[in-house]
Amino acid sequence: MHLAYVTTSDRGATDLLLSAFADGLLKAGTPLTGVVQTNTECADGYKCDMDLQVIPTGETIRISQSLGKNARGCRLDPAELERAVGLVTRSLDNAPQLLIINKFGKHEADGRGFRPIIAEALERDIPVLVGVNRLNIERFQDFAGGMALALDPDIQGLTDWLDKVSQTGAQHIASSGG
Repeated sequence: MHLAYVTTSDRGATDLLLSAFADGLLKAGTPLTGVVQTNTECADGYKCDMDLQVIPTGETIRISQSLGKNARGCRLDPAELERAVGLVTRSLDNAPQLLIINKFGKHEADGRGFRPIIAEALERDIPVLVGVNRLNIERFQDFAGGMALALDPDIQGLTDWLDKVSQTGAQHIASSGG
């Protein structure tokens, strides 16, 4: 099982890191699946818009709802999140080298969202990289059963991890004769 996560302290930094990592891998021809998030700033008093880019198709899905100026409630649009989950689930059949999930958030902590697809990818021996915010780190660790590896929040750390788990997978396939 190859499950790793990354946490950053700056707002939006995990999204930027995972997006840049996925972009570099896609440009190099690495077969990927998953989602990365883009935040678009809005007018004063409004929270940013949250969009998921589905990998590898590039389809963009807005997962935030506008609740009005100075709103404080949860803005996640669960129906759109589940639509993204469905698209990524279908892409697991394309034998990706890596599944990237932008965030293990409240939905995942509660057993919904991308949580089932993370488990399915791990069952299929597909490495998984997840962004985790500090609010959900304990629940992510419970889900991972202590098996998740914390990575340094930089491209080189993510690349080194993927190179290592890819070699392990290739060595396992070679040693098992198939």
